[in-house]
Amino acid sequence: MRLEAIALVALGTMTVGAAARSNATRKSAQPAQVGGSQCPEGWLPDGDVCVPLPSEGEDGPELQDVANAHRDRHGNWVRYDQIPRLPERPADYDLYRYPIPPGMPGGHAVISGYDLDQPNERQRRGPTLSHVGHGGVDLPQKKGTPILMAPLEHQEGDAEILFVGDLFGRTVITLHTLREAGQIREYILLFGHLDAPAPGIAKGGHLGAGDLVGSVGDTGSPELVHLHLEARRVRAGVKIREEPGHKLVANECTVVCDPRNVLPLK
Repeated sequence: MRLEAIALVALGTMTVGAAARSNATRKSAQPAQVGGSQCPEGWLPDGDVCVPLPSEGEDGPELQDVANAHRDRHGNWVRYDQIPRLPERPADYDLYRYPIPPGMPGGHAVISGYDLDQPNERQRRGPTLSHVGHGGVDLPQKKGTPILMAPLEHQEGDAEILFVGDLFGRTVITLHTLREAGQIREYILLFGHLDAPAPGIAKGGHLGAGDLVGSVGDTGSPELVHLHLEARRVRAGVKIREEPGHKLVANECTVVCDPRNVLPLK
């Protein structure tokens, strides 16, 4: 989570001109033709693939990252960047659509929410937690519950699979292209603690709305069966497809984002 505004390849930070709002059919990224051939109409080259130009439609708001910090389990002062929830986005987690159905009493979905925008003393910590603070949402459900891909707000095309392997237990990470304040930005979604990824899922593949990502589990989290869902914006200039799995969630590559900024409303 780079693209270019019409004539230039923008790494997620260039303004998209009016000509970029093509009416061409949108598809997921596809291999660019070799031998000097151009990408199909309505697409632009991004490295060795062709990516779709943004379609007409309303952009999402600009999301600003800010600095914050907390003390880790060893007492060290850890600084990081994060994108807090925009005031216009609802605070109620139950107003958002998730990749799995609500699994708590009363139809509630989230057992633990985002707190990396909070002061140190208000961030999550405990004797069984390997991380201080929480950069996503935890969604409890029965083991084996299917996890289905749902496009993010203002998303262009399908999601691309960046990583399948062990990170937050068994993990799948996908790359999403979003329209944001006249720009094209890239975000990643992390699906953690899976029982198993979907059969045949692999890096470089694509997932559309309703496609199977995997199933809910407790790998790396034996005390709680749940889906950890985390959103992060790719930093400008980072070639995210070339980064190894552990770097996809590193502060120098991606900025953690309150998921309520990008999850679709019900």
